[in-house]
Amino acid sequence: MLDGAVRRRLEPILDRIGMALANHGVGADTVTIAGFLLGLLAAVLIAFEFYFSGAALILFSRLCDGLDGAVARASRKTDLGGFLDIVLDFAFYGAIPLAFVIADSAANGLAGGFLLFSFYLNGATFLAFAVMAEKRAMTTEVRGAKSLYFTTGIAEATETIAFFLACCLFPSWFPTLAAFFAAVCLYTALSRIVLARLAFQDKQ
Repeated sequence: MLDGAVRRRLEPILDRIGMALANHGVGADTVTIAGFLLGLLAAVLIAFEFYFSGAALILFSRLCDGLDGAVARASRKTDLGGFLDIVLDFAFYGAIPLAFVIADSAANGLAGGFLLFSFYLNGATFLAFAVMAEKRAMTTEVRGAKSLYFTTGIAEATETIAFFLACCLFPSWFPTLAAFFAAVCLYTALSRIVLARLAFQDKQ
């Protein structure tokens, strides 16, 4: 929901940094992988209850996630790069809730499982919609030029990162925050299903 406003403010800065990285020979895939590795390290820190350090690495990880697209625009975009970006993003989004479950499975296990279920369903609707949209040659740049059709929703990257950071700042609140955000993700998935019914109906 907030991704559009955030992108408009950050994209000019990211594009300048991305151009500088591309001019120094840094590839977009390298930035994508670096961001993922930072995200995994954040998950490890959270699992060992170093929550503030984990929060800092989450921010650096997502900075890389924004920069890889800027580097690609400054050099060249590839289908492999787009594939790698979305797969590693999903891996990151799964790793952070899992880390909270590992940190305190007794307190966080149920809420973390519910959250991961909601992420799974939300991701499935996102990717399935993209596949059907590609089949019908649909296009959109509502979130800028992307490697696949991008549907918006209440729970997007900005909201998810804000949620992760809130959990790091208030780890004892994880069960409540996770249950709430899982409900938001399920609502987003349901709205995408409704949108798919409207967009993909065959003519009678």
